[in-house]
Amino acid sequence: MSFAVWLTGLSGSGKSAIARELVAQLHARGIDAAVLESDVMRTQLTPHARYDARERDFFYAALVHLGAYVVGEGRPVVFDATANRRAYRDAARARIARFAEVYVDTPLEVCAARDPKGLYRAAGEGRSATLPGVQAAYEPPVAPELVVRGDRGTPAEAAGVIVAWLEARRWLG
Repeated sequence: MSFAVWLTGLSGSGKSAIARELVAQLHARGIDAAVLESDVMRTQLTPHARYDARERDFFYAALVHLGAYVVGEGRPVVFDATANRRAYRDAARARIARFAEVYVDTPLEVCAARDPKGLYRAAGEGRSATLPGVQAAYEPPVAPELVVRGDRGTPAEAAGVIVAWLEARRWLG
C-alpha cells in the first residue's frame, strides 16, 4: 500500500530541499515516489496565480485530488506545498489512508533572510499582499506526525528522520 508525506511550512523553510532529499533517499531504496511541488503544479493549475483565498481553495483541492489519485495507483507521493490553511492538509488526510504531515518548523526571520524566491522582499515593498506568515495567515499543524527544523541540520538529515519514521511504521515495504 502506498502513502503520502505532506511537507508544510513557511516559504523559505526548507520544504523543497527536504523534499528533494527525501525522494532521493526513497529512490535509493527502490521506491519511486512522485513529488507534487506547488510551484510546479501552479504553472498548470493556476498559470496566472493571484494567490487569493478562492484560488488557493481551488488549487489545494486539485492538488489533494491528484495526490490521492497517485497514491491510489500505488505510488507514494511527497507534497511540497505550504498549504497555509490546515483544512487543505486535513482534506488530504481524509482521502489518503497512509498520510503523514511533516511540519518544517523554521523561524519567520530565517525564512525571510533566505528569501529564495524574493517573496519576503516583495511583501516588504508592497508588491505582494498574500504571503503566508506575513500578510496571510499560516496555520501550523496542530498534531503533525513529525516536526523537523529547517534551520538546524541538513535537508538530508531531516529527510533521514522522515524515512526512519516511515520505516518504523512499515510503510516502506
